[in-house]
Amino acid sequence: MFTGSIVAIVTPFLEDRVDFPALKRLVDWHIAQGTQGIVPCGTTGESATFSHDEQHRVIGEVVQYVAGRVPVIAGAGSNSTREAVSLAQAAEKLGADGILTITPYYNKPTPEGLFQHFKAVREATRLPLVLYNVPGRTGINMLPETTARVNALGNIAAIKEASGSVDQCQDLIERGVTVLSGDDGMTFPFMMLGAVGVISVVANFAPKIMRSLCDAAARGDLAESRRLHRIVVELAKHAFIETNPIPAKEAVAALGFCKPDVRLPLVPMTPAKRDAMLTCLRKHGLLV
Repeated sequence: MFTGSIVAIVTPFLEDRVDFPALKRLVDWHIAQGTQGIVPCGTTGESATFSHDEQHRVIGEVVQYVAGRVPVIAGAGSNSTREAVSLAQAAEKLGADGILTITPYYNKPTPEGLFQHFKAVREATRLPLVLYNVPGRTGINMLPETTARVNALGNIAAIKEASGSVDQCQDLIERGVTVLSGDDGMTFPFMMLGAVGVISVVANFAPKIMRSLCDAAARGDLAESRRLHRIVVELAKHAFIETNPIPAKEAVAALGFCKPDVRLPLVPMTPAKRDAMLTCLRKHGLLV
């Protein structure tokens, strides 16, 4: 249902407000560049700093801008089950094609708590869910047996798997769970195991490269996949040299789409790291 190169899109800001004209330009550019799906209000979109009204408006505007050209998977998770349910229902009303819903962070629920959380979200919306497992952000790793239980509820499109574990990816696939890589650098190995694509940070500033990698991996072109994987890994090192999305937004700003502004507690990228990242973008023809 959701496959290939899907971007976890940054949210442009102007004087601490969402810059909707810049967001529209970004959406149009991504579709022209071959991006196969857009995730607004994810971690990369700084949704943790949004009010609910802002989150609803961003999702609604992106749905309108996209106008059915590619799927829109709305970030709508929370560590509060009640809030996650409310956000999912709002995303459905706003016309999203699916929902990205994260494991509850900070709470550290048990496997049964994780199951009951996602069951409540599943029962609250008709939209397909993309589960999101990112232990480095949330402090909890959803194990494959729990994911498989949730998957058995039905209408689970995939899991965005950002554990970084090849073994866990393999286990999920063997249990019949559709996997999207949640780490840019794991896209190639995960797709070789049977994953169907990636929800990507690097695609924010290198959409053609990420699309080409997904296409090559999907058709089994190992030589081209390896070549592109090396580029993506190098770009990802710079994209995560500081907290995401600080570097990604700096890169998008360097391409001329928005200002590099981030919201506190995030702060601008250090100049030396920014210069190194931009040098890497120039090396790969992404920046003149």
